[in-house]
Amino acid sequence: MLDLLTVAAEVAEHAGAHSEPTFAGLEPYQWVSVAMAVLLLFVFGFAKVHKSIAGGLDSKIKAIRDNLEEAKQLRAEAEALRQEYADKIAGAEKDAEAMLDNARREAKGIVAKAEEDTAAMITRRERMAQDKIAAAERQAVAELRAKAADASTAAAAALIAGNHDAAADKALADEMIASL
Repeated sequence: MLDLLTVAAEVAEHAGAHSEPTFAGLEPYQWVSVAMAVLLLFVFGFAKVHKSIAGGLDSKIKAIRDNLEEAKQLRAEAEALRQEYADKIAGAEKDAEAMLDNARREAKGIVAKAEEDTAAMITRRERMAQDKIAAAERQAVAELRAKAADASTAAAAALIAGNHDAAADKALADEMIASL
């Protein structure tokens, strides 16, 4: 164990005795810091890279804002078109319903008119049939009367001819003349 302590003491002695290389009295980490500061001063001071970077970022931001504004306008237009077409669809549905109701009313009217016309035609045809039947009855009665008159005339003529002779005709003619 003693050996380890002696070795550690020797290492500590050499560590403090050994020094890092320096230039102009600055340590290496200090030179790295100075180099970074010089580089940043050159980039931002003389090359004006920050202005080109900022300008590029500003132009990108402006382009994005313009795109967002255009998207908002397009969305508003799309919403307006959607609402317009929704209104048109609702109007078309109302128009279709009105047309359907109108067609139903017209169909009912046509059916009612057809029923009325059919009833009127049936009534007219019944009247015409009744008139034809009555006319046929009158004609049949007239024909029957004419045949009856002809038959009675023929029968009377036959009776008169059979029952009357010239003397009966003279007496009948004298009676008629006297009544006048």
